[in-house]
Amino acid sequence: MKQWYEALFTNYAQKYDQESFTTGTITEVDFLEQEIAFQKSHRILDIGCGTGRHSIELAKRGYSVKGIDLSENMLNRAKEKASEAAVSIDFEQADARNFHFPGQFDLAIMLCEGAFSLMETDEMNFAILKNAAEALKPGGKFIFTCLNALFPLFHSVKEFVDQGTSGTQEGSFDVMQFRDFSTYNITNDLGENMVLKCNERYYAPSEITFMLNLLGFAKIEIFGCEIGLYSRENKLETSDFELLIVAEK
Repeated sequence: MKQWYEALFTNYAQKYDQESFTTGTITEVDFLEQEIAFQKSHRILDIGCGTGRHSIELAKRGYSVKGIDLSENMLNRAKEKASEAAVSIDFEQADARNFHFPGQFDLAIMLCEGAFSLMETDEMNFAILKNAAEALKPGGKFIFTCLNALFPLFHSVKEFVDQGTSGTQEGSFDVMQFRDFSTYNITNDLGENMVLKCNERYYAPSEITFMLNLLGFAKIEIFGCEIGLYSRENKLETSDFELLIVAEK
């Protein structure tokens, strides 16, 4: 049986490119370039590249990019868009939990919940971080986003205070696991209605720091994440739905 994220991305590439969260690509890539000091010689790995929006924009700017994704459908769309943009990108179907490119890249990116946070166990999510770390050269950077546990925790506590109840409900945030169990209704590219039971892991900044320290990152910085407005000036707040992490080996 397919996991919810596998079912979602089986026929969703066209719809994905129309989502509001895909509109910030240009400025997000501006941030990535600044983080690597515009070094055009850098090789970049895009983990969970989806339809290739970041990969393609980076390639347009002269970078060598490899994009991996679990979904054949999303990769086919990425290849079409790369061809239309007249850029060459090495797209490969691969599972983020199992890929191995030891010491091949100067920068690894994993944006907009590309693989990480979606996996059904913490061990699987950690495996993704481990593979990304191993893919980097000494001194390489890893820039990624993930769901911010401070956001639902803050709002759960506020609800508890306001309503005077601490009962858990189906489809709510589980504070014991930092997981959100929800139902997602979508219409895919074939016009089919899908009802998906989703399971997403939110991470506290301290958890991210601990895991990245274990993986040998010497410098770890965490910021608030706003779509299309990645910036070191965005101090992390409980109102931020996502974390933006910049880690350096």
